[in-house]
Amino acid sequence: MRLHLNENTAGCSPAVMRALQALGRQDAGFYPDYDAARDAVARLFGVTADSVLLTNGLDEGILAAIGAAFRDRHGGVPETVGVAPAFDMYEILTTALGGKMVTVPLGPAFDLDMEAVARAVTGETRIVFLTNPHNPSGRFYPLEAFRDLAKRIAPVLLFADEAYADFCSATLIAPDTFARHPNLVVGRTFSKSYGLAGLRAGTVIGAPETLAPMRAVVPPYSLNAWAAAALPVAVADTAYRDWYCREARASRQLLADACARLDLPTWPSAANFVLVRVGAKVAEVVGALEARGVTVRNRSHEIGCDGCVRITAGIVDDTRRAIAALEEVVCAAR
Repeated sequence: MRLHLNENTAGCSPAVMRALQALGRQDAGFYPDYDAARDAVARLFGVTADSVLLTNGLDEGILAAIGAAFRDRHGGVPETVGVAPAFDMYEILTTALGGKMVTVPLGPAFDLDMEAVARAVTGETRIVFLTNPHNPSGRFYPLEAFRDLAKRIAPVLLFADEAYADFCSATLIAPDTFARHPNLVVGRTFSKSYGLAGLRAGTVIGAPETLAPMRAVVPPYSLNAWAAAALPVAVADTAYRDWYCREARASRQLLADACARLDLPTWPSAANFVLVRVGAKVAEVVGALEARGVTVRNRSHEIGCDGCVRITAGIVDDTRRAIAALEEVVCAAR
């Protein structure tokens, strides 16, 4: 069981599979049209089509934001600001495009100090990256704190990564929010609740004028024809998405309860994963779980995550099997 990359462990909607199976030779041979996919995403989030930038996974959206922002090299090395621990692609892509990332450590319970983040912004800062719910802790932060930060750091771009927002039903996406804070953009992925990780489909949503420089960075036809065909069907099947989110929430609770029985600390999660502190023998635990067919993510090398693993909360049947393996491994180690 792949419980290390926060994927949808049930896969995509059956309706998506039917749409993909209906594609033929010409769909592979012709460049895709994005109108239906873009319009479907716009309807889903209640925004206009020109507020949507489709990307090859959310990673490309992050890359596009950095590439557009780093065109401005009026000073020294351009910078981005984020927190630690966090999704590593922010720093990887910042460095790849010739910039430097400045990180603000989170508190002991993964508390987010917006004041410290604002103080880290300098004349060289182009973007602030924050994830909500946070990865790897699953911690959810109040939306108003993001809106306040956007106002405070303007015109620096605030990129709010909402990869896991479907699992907590809270979002910054709203036309009036973008009107008040044009320096705010929101990244979303269809890899998690919609199960399209293998198709690579994401989006960045914001004010049209803010997205315009990013559109110039994204190559034409970066979203393949199969992803373009799957997106309208996937987002229309809200029943499937909602079912999977219920499974993930139930799995989160099962994991938290099991870890409490095993005296393994966890943190409240609003995402589709749980961060678990298994202790000094984290590498042995990860290896023993792997030997039992359960792959989890070792996050112990990151700030504030000593001895921690992250476990995907997917369908309940998978979670029960993972818990049985975890109980066996932890009890044997003791």
